[in-house]
Order: sequence, then C-alpha cells, then structure tokens
Amino acid sequence: MIAMMGLCLVSTTLSAAASKDSEEPAAQSAEPVRVLLITGGHDFERQPFFEMFSAMPGISWKEIVQPEANKHYTTAAVKDYDVIVLYDFVQDITEEQKTNLARVLREEGKGLVGLHHCLANYQKWPEFLQILGGRYYMEKMKEGGEEREPSTYDHDQRFTVEVVDPNHPITKGMSNFEIQDETYGLFYVRPEVTPLLRVQHPKSGPVIGWAHNYGKAHVAYIQLGHDHTAYTNPHYRQLVLSAIRWAAKK
Repeated sequence: MIAMMGLCLVSTTLSAAASKDSEEPAAQSAEPVRVLLITGGHDFERQPFFEMFSAMPGISWKEIVQPEANKHYTTAAVKDYDVIVLYDFVQDITEEQKTNLARVLREEGKGLVGLHHCLANYQKWPEFLQILGGRYYMEKMKEGGEEREPSTYDHDQRFTVEVVDPNHPITKGMSNFEIQDETYGLFYVRPEVTPLLRVQHPKSGPVIGWAHNYGKAHVAYIQLGHDHTAYTNPHYRQLVLSAIRWAAKK
C-alpha cells in the first residue's frame, strides 16, 4: 500500500456449448458476467491490473472511481451488472449510500467480491464488517465490545497459500501455490465466514480468503493482490475469476 495511507490496501472458459435439449441454456451461458469494478483512494499498477480482467474469459467490466462510485450503489445504477468488485480504499460514505449498498446486496442479491486493500474500507461503519466478513484496522479501535489493535502490512513477502476448501466453487480443483505479495497482520475475520485460503507466515493473518452470504448476496474476499506479482500469478487470476462467477451466481 502507499506509505501516505499507512496501508498498501487460467481459468476455464464459460461454456457456450449448446444443450442437447434446448437452445436456451447455451444462450444464457454465452452471456458475459458483468463486473462493476470499483477503484480509487489507493495507488496501484493500473495497466497490469486491468489487463488481468481483460484476459478473463466470459467477463465484461467497467471501472468507476471513488468517491463517485459510492453514488452507484442503487438499484438503477447496478441493474446492468452481476457483481461488484471492490479494489478501493475509502472511508467517506453517506447514510443514504450505506442504506443503498446494504439493500442491493442483502435484499436484491447483487454479488460482491472484495480484493486486497478494500478490507480497510469504511472504518467507522460497523455494518461493513458484516458485509465483507472482516476488517483491517487503521488504528486501535473498539468494535463489537472488543479492543482491536492496529493491523500491519509488509511488502514483497513470498509465501505458500494453502487451499482450505478444495470443494468450494471458488477454490474447486485448486491446490496450494506460491506467491509474492503484500501480507496483512492483525486483521479480523468473522468466525461465521467459510475459510478458503490459509497462510502460515509470521507477518500474515492465518485466513486470507473467505466466502459467506450477506442476506441474498454471495460475498467473497481475497486478501491477495497488491501489484503485478499477484496480478500475473495464474493462481491469483483463477481465484479472482472463480470468486466473480460464484458471487454472480454463474
């Protein structure tokens, strides 16, 4: 993450084969998963990051940058997208925008995938912890009746990522892999989530990927993804693509 903020917060193709019984399933499977990609508030390597998404089969995407993106968490604004992907780092959000985001997820079932530094979003909004399933703490704070110490980060760490649940749709068929990336430590993960990825590293929290439901929404979070060493890692690409498809209920 950039120092000024204190954080530095391949795949199989979608099947287009025609059904023996009906033309309709083939037409549906050929539709791309439509991704609303939220950035802003944090520097990142734009060219390799967006190249990763452009290389994903069966995906179409549009970027919206914060703080403008907060205005798009409405039924009308997200109707043309299957899933929201957060790669932003932002704190300000109005009460109306909070209500809108919670509604399109919980009540309308819009999918959500969180990547890397978005874990530190909305520090003063308790419900975002429920939405994403975890939180990186920018400073010492009390949440849920407990004192939380500031989280940590360390660049350019090489470690093994353990696939905890090889049967979950996001990690199905994957095996453990090596990656060089930024680690986070002392962040919180809600016990209710389903752990997908685990790390044994002195500078990392143990669970770095998970999935859960927030109302009708499928929500996934992957802590990996600081720079090109992650974006170009085929295992990371597989995780992000599979998380998008799962969250989109594809």
